[in-house]
Amino acid sequence: MDLVIVTGLSGAGKSRAIDALEDIGYFCVDNMPPELIPTFVQLILKSKEKRDRVALVADIRLGSSFSSLFDVLGDLENMKVKYKILFIDADNEVIMRRYQETRRKHPLADEFSTPSILQAINKEREILLPARQKADYIIDTSDVTSSQFKERVANLFLDNAQSALKISVISFGFKYGAPKEADLVFDVRCLPNPFYIPELKQHTGLEEPVRNFVMKFDQSRGLEIKLLDLLDYLLPLYRTEGKSQLTIAVGCTGGKHRSVVFAELINKHLLETGANSRVYHRDIKR
Repeated sequence: MDLVIVTGLSGAGKSRAIDALEDIGYFCVDNMPPELIPTFVQLILKSKEKRDRVALVADIRLGSSFSSLFDVLGDLENMKVKYKILFIDADNEVIMRRYQETRRKHPLADEFSTPSILQAINKEREILLPARQKADYIIDTSDVTSSQFKERVANLFLDNAQSALKISVISFGFKYGAPKEADLVFDVRCLPNPFYIPELKQHTGLEEPVRNFVMKFDQSRGLEIKLLDLLDYLLPLYRTEGKSQLTIAVGCTGGKHRSVVFAELINKHLLETGANSRVYHRDIKR
């Protein structure tokens, strides 16, 4: 099991960290009392539903029970469970501004006779200092955008950061409507249609005769080169922006021939570049 324990200052961005971890495939639980972590981990390990990546948030909202976190970490080590601690931090001024913008109350605000966000932040820093010192990773969110933050998390917890962007390539027929979830739609009805070749009509773009027919034309090969060049340019931009899902739709008239050939070509190219991509043929059996 790959276990990540997320902690850090209130208002620094732990919720965004959990969102980013969920986007790259982690099963996440917020506000987990430390004393329950060993039992929870045992349940996960015994579960029939395989969960290789788990992230838990434990922070000052738990009150005095937060101090038991370090005893729990010892228990995990005795259980031979490997874990990493991700600490989310930010400058006092930034955290104060975020609280003023959201008008939420700091978890430690009631400990002071005179309400003071700054006093609460400083007290929290003091309590969390041992956790910060033990952290494997520290991310300061003071001067990073949401997309940059997501990219940082992906880079830390994915062997291949490209996998953070999950790509679906869908072939479809325009006669049945374009996929509503598509981010990019490519129309290949401009290419010669195998439907009008009697010996190819009942076959699909998954079969070699249809594929050979579609790709024997100069315009088909030219379109392939330009589409792949465009995707090679766009994907790094999407990753930098922090996009976690991308749907590429390729359409022809019926969704059985030309669109299938090009969806397969695109997916093959994306996999060869290390992308996390899958292909679906929506209308191939219609």
